Amino acid sequence: MKIKTKVLLYLVLLAVTDTIIPIPITSMLLIFVLYQKPAWFRELVADIYGS
Repeated sequence: MKIKTKVLLYLVLLAVTDTIIPIPITSMLLIFVLYQKPAWFRELVADIYGS
């Protein structure tokens, strides 16, 4: 499975989770990524835009 397909699948799962559970998981993940700048996120972006 391509990385773009995986990312789209994960985003759909996060959206469904956000509609079922009234806790903004996507927003908390965004805040985490913006403040912590984890290495896995940089690698993910490089994989998406590098191919």
